[in-house]
Amino acid sequence: MTQIPTYADVQDAAKQLKGMAVRTPLVEAHVMGAALGCRLFVKPEVLQRTGSFKFRGAYNRISRLDGAERKRGVVAYSSGNHAQGVAAAATLVGAPSVIVMPSDAPAIKVANTKALGGEVVPYDRFKENREEIGQRIASERGLTLVKPYDDPYVIAGQGTAGLELVEQAKELGAAPDIVVSPCGGGGLVAGCALAVKENLPNATVYGAEPAGLDDTARSLSFGQRVANNPKNTTICDALMAPMPGEITFEVNRKLLKAAIAVTDDEVLSAMKRAFLDLKLVVEPGGAVALAAVLSGKIDVKGKTVAVVCSGGNVDPAMFERALKAP
Repeated sequence: MTQIPTYADVQDAAKQLKGMAVRTPLVEAHVMGAALGCRLFVKPEVLQRTGSFKFRGAYNRISRLDGAERKRGVVAYSSGNHAQGVAAAATLVGAPSVIVMPSDAPAIKVANTKALGGEVVPYDRFKENREEIGQRIASERGLTLVKPYDDPYVIAGQGTAGLELVEQAKELGAAPDIVVSPCGGGGLVAGCALAVKENLPNATVYGAEPAGLDDTARSLSFGQRVANNPKNTTICDALMAPMPGEITFEVNRKLLKAAIAVTDDEVLSAMKRAFLDLKLVVEPGGAVALAAVLSGKIDVKGKTVAVVCSGGNVDPAMFERALKAP
């Protein structure tokens, strides 16, 4: 097995990211919390560098490359948020970057990746394998492959969001009983779980994912990794990983209570509420954890709850659709 990250790795990542990643705030959602009968906090990673939590893991990994590796550069595959995080982190350390992105990725994510210095290589997500394309480019060009979630440095970097959440809650006189994080390949929720369970061992950590792409929920139930149906789709483009990572699942099967599946309609409603109540622009994949709470799929009454809104890179047309949701 590849090295499984620990809480000490999350602490080390926090030192590596100091002064580079944004310490995003922890905001109390008074109106939503009152309606739910709980105390609700939101961690808006939409305010993170590149508009999502992905910069944390990408920088923690890429900043540790040696001089020769940086000169050759990095390659990654991503629907958009990891792409932007990798491009930004690589540019910061003086490394070229190549990003394999689906041809149907949101235009804003493709444009931002290019603007941040990344060379974009498009592929058909329904006919081609992004992992194979990434490995081939890495071999042909001598590049370092930066995986989107199944890498201990990436997981530890994402975990700094959870570490901040715990610290900020304490500063606000709160100790979350429940923490909910979006879950695609499982890197963010795994890293957050490491930080949360170390500091708040009695807290319950949930993942949230799109209905029909609930591979983590099914994997936890079966006790082994199971894949999604590649034909299933969702508006949550950031959460369409084919199956949980090997490393992320090793962490999540031990630390997560469960993973909650939410519908696209529930996601759109959560995006609308985040905008109306908190003035936050959240993309579909970034809103699944909030959707899991607002939809009543987690019993939060009388609890202190913290939710990660993981990204805000949404095309205007999709955001307009959310604002028109019931």
